[in-house]
Amino acid sequence: MKANKKLFNQSNFVFTLGMLAVFLMSLTLRFWELERFNTFVFDEVYYAKFANDYLTKTPFFNAHPPLSQYIIAVGIWLGTHLPFGKTAVNSMAGSLLSPWDYRWLNALTGSFIPLVVGALAYQLVKRRSYAFIAALFAACDGLFLVESRYALNNIYLVLLGILGQIFILKSVETEGKNRWILLGLSGASFGASAAIKWNGLWFLFGTYLILICAWIVDLTQQNQEAPELENQELSKMLPAVSPVQKLTKLNVLEVGLSLAIIPIVVYSISWIPHLHFNPTPDFWQMQTEILTYHQRIKSGPSVHPYCSAWYGWPLMLRPIVYFYKTATNNSQPDPVLPPLPTGATKVIFDVHAMGNPMLWWLSTLGLILVAVILVNRFWVWRQTRNEDSVTLLEQQQLFVFPPTTEMWLMLYLIVNWAANLLPWVKVTRCVFLYHYMGCSVFATLALAWWVDRWINSHQNRLRGMAVTIIFMVLGGFAFWMPIYLGLPLSELEWKIRMWLPSWI
Repeated sequence: MKANKKLFNQSNFVFTLGMLAVFLMSLTLRFWELERFNTFVFDEVYYAKFANDYLTKTPFFNAHPPLSQYIIAVGIWLGTHLPFGKTAVNSMAGSLLSPWDYRWLNALTGSFIPLVVGALAYQLVKRRSYAFIAALFAACDGLFLVESRYALNNIYLVLLGILGQIFILKSVETEGKNRWILLGLSGASFGASAAIKWNGLWFLFGTYLILICAWIVDLTQQNQEAPELENQELSKMLPAVSPVQKLTKLNVLEVGLSLAIIPIVVYSISWIPHLHFNPTPDFWQMQTEILTYHQRIKSGPSVHPYCSAWYGWPLMLRPIVYFYKTATNNSQPDPVLPPLPTGATKVIFDVHAMGNPMLWWLSTLGLILVAVILVNRFWVWRQTRNEDSVTLLEQQQLFVFPPTTEMWLMLYLIVNWAANLLPWVKVTRCVFLYHYMGCSVFATLALAWWVDRWINSHQNRLRGMAVTIIFMVLGGFAFWMPIYLGLPLSELEWKIRMWLPSWI
């Protein structure tokens, strides 16, 4: 017993150390030279400007809900009172600010994304190795790194959406007051995610869908008589109940409160500061204005050169150039750019909002394999559950679909990935690769699941595949790092990173 406890403590220490290392890596990369470009990068022209408008009480119209601008405004207010981060300033937001002032809180928030993804992975299957691999892969996603280093809003949307799902999954593992607290946190997170952008609702939509799936399975069990096991020893061999399957423990009041009432209340409350400074249009008029604004936006290169079709996102066919500028050593120093490297004659400063290609492409493949396995298991379940040739234990295991915690994990990943992607099919306005960030979390979890299974396999071939994938992800992250951080590149160094013509 003491030996097992010691082994558990050692394993827990290693896991904690690994997660801390992942967090510190994320934190370092997000804060490294955060003032690198002393200008607005991409949509900072909106979000940093609007955030400062709140502080200066300047009226404005925004085509998105206001919560992310409040957060950035808090960052600006705190940043202006900090004694560091003032090596460069500009007045583009309407006040004299350092890029640090309007970026640092995004960088700090984004640093927690890998930990939150790891927490979701652990909540789903209670396996620390899976949680660590998921967190590591999330830390190696270039798009999340880029989005965290600038005053943009997608980081908050994804973080809050994932937290909403973690809280509701944890709520079914407790009772009484603690359950109500977790349900309240879940509903508040979903409402806050929608208060960043309306597509934050996709996380709530995915939760509804997986809850419906759990209810359908539960009703199927109630309508059919399960075979009885002969003894308790056989009962112990049955798979543990998945936290996803436990969602059926929630009653109508708990579901209605956490997945409807609280999100609506939180979303509505988020508008109070905005309406205080901008009383017209009022709340309902603002919702109409936002909807009609996005309906008026068309799509195509004439609207924006980096519009991308939703079906191209899993393969990352059209990323976005957030910043691009060339500099030569015989020209006047550009106050926007950092100094050129010693001996360089001409360099390119490029910030590409794109995922780690190795991670994204392998995650898409991993997600396809998950879907294939899920369909295959469902087919086998339908074909064999009533056959006389299977044992009593096999009949009991086949009585429910999905029959194991991992099968529930697969269903959860597929449903939530689809819930975050399919609503974009009918959207006619110009959309961008960053709209896939919610989906990419579940694709990353799918790849991490395969790697975790293979690395713990007894087969050398599978362990070798897992290690190869890990090094491919890490290698890809390092290779494309210069265009995530905006490091100076020669023309040749830049071109060898543009693998597809559509990336330019």
